[in-house]
Amino acid sequence: MLEVIADGVLDALKSLPFLFGAYWLMEFLEHRRGGGQPLLQRLGPLGGALLGCVPQCGFSVAAANLYAARYITPGTLLAVFLATSDEAVLILLSQPQAWGEIAKLLGVKLLAAGAFGFLADLVLGRCFHGPDSPDAHPLCQEAHCGCGGHGTVKPALKHTLQIFLFLVGVNVLLGLAIYGVGEEALSRVLLTGSVWQPLLAGLVGFIPNCAASVLLTELYLSGALSFGSAVAGLCTGAGLGLAVLFRMNRPQGQNFALAGALYGAAVVTGGLCNWLLG
Repeated sequence: MLEVIADGVLDALKSLPFLFGAYWLMEFLEHRRGGGQPLLQRLGPLGGALLGCVPQCGFSVAAANLYAARYITPGTLLAVFLATSDEAVLILLSQPQAWGEIAKLLGVKLLAAGAFGFLADLVLGRCFHGPDSPDAHPLCQEAHCGCGGHGTVKPALKHTLQIFLFLVGVNVLLGLAIYGVGEEALSRVLLTGSVWQPLLAGLVGFIPNCAASVLLTELYLSGALSFGSAVAGLCTGAGLGLAVLFRMNRPQGQNFALAGALYGAAVVTGGLCNWLLG
């Protein structure tokens, strides 16, 4: 149990540089309105997809914060989430016989992230506020950080500490839940060989903890998961990004809509992979 708690704290610690970077960037832009907005707007879903491919979930955490302050579009956020694989790439790198799977996995996720990201901007961008009028004030009001007149570093540190403590709590609770249920029980739930496996793997990927990506990757390498099912689970596996999104973004209806779009895109991508490669 102590190991589970330690892993939860360590997993949250990995996000600290990205958390601070995202909050400092928002504070910087807020103090110099308009200065960096064109660059962030040009980043778009394709740039989000490329950033999401970086191992671990740091960029998904940063993207969730930037979206909550309306510095990026819903499509860019969705692209980052779809491309994120958390610990999967690192696990594949640790096993030389699986190196060939890395290019295949990242290639599929890049294509899916770019395509569904642009589609999301066409569909959801009409309903959601985009980056035309970014505003970090709602985040500051909720965090009670008193950003005005304190420069950029101090408010960024305060935001970072508050969300870090929130992530530690989420990680530890989920880690204990997975420890109690057991990985073998979860693998049985995933119905090896079933056509429904991508739908179930996609749900497992929603667990906002690196344990989900580790489990999905290990099951794929052992043959218990098809490639398409692993893709579906790793596409929804945005790590701690979803937890931060639900914590920071309002209204909550947007978060559920984005989570639904993420799940749909992941399952479609995984199903197509199984159909084309099966």
